[in-house]
Amino acid sequence: MAQSKELSASRDPPPHSGGSICLGSPDGVLKGGLALSELHEFTPAGPTHHGAVLGFALGLAALSPSQEGAIVFVQQDFAALEGAALYGLGGAPFGIDPERFLLVRAATPKDALWAMEEALKTRGITAVIGELAERGETADLTATRRLSLAAQKGGSLALLLRQYAWSGPVAAATRWQIGAASGDTDEFGGLGATAFSLALTKNRRGPCGTWILQWDHHAKRFFPALPRAVAEPAVDGPAGAAVA
Repeated sequence: MAQSKELSASRDPPPHSGGSICLGSPDGVLKGGLALSELHEFTPAGPTHHGAVLGFALGLAALSPSQEGAIVFVQQDFAALEGAALYGLGGAPFGIDPERFLLVRAATPKDALWAMEEALKTRGITAVIGELAERGETADLTATRRLSLAAQKGGSLALLLRQYAWSGPVAAATRWQIGAASGDTDEFGGLGATAFSLALTKNRRGPCGTWILQWDHHAKRFFPALPRAVAEPAVDGPAGAAVA
């Protein structure tokens, strides 16, 4: 029994050698946060949630310890037709200067994966975000293992975006489904805060789970979207009648 425990411990993933990004509530199962120097995969929770996936990815890039390097966004051409292209000024709510974006358009998924790998090997890059069209089957176990090794070499945030969920094996440290969620409105009933519904479906470091996080535009961080408290009706009189 002792020998089996030793073997099990030897397979445990190492600590976050390249640092991590704090997400708040999910940090417990992630053993300290979303690890840098590892590959993470995102898919939308539904056909209308492509924007939420990219928005969440930008939030992560904004929280990366490296705030000076370029954010490389590699997008397959067909993916832009399906989910739209990145708008540089859209990074402003996340505190990202549009000049930090380096946009790469690739004709084929193989070209996109090659561009991601080369960017991940480069020191000084803050984040590499790659989006493949449809399920992106080309990003299989072999291809994602190459991306993971490149992320370890460069030490930056590595995010692979698929437009539809794919169940094939991958070398990503985590897999997520991201959706848009309703955020708290201000005191005047205006637009709600930017909020994301997260479902962690694969986690190399521990269990999975679901969360709803909001983005604080002022503090530039994620925080849990707590449900609104509902007070119990006041009771008055011996009959226990509720007072409206």
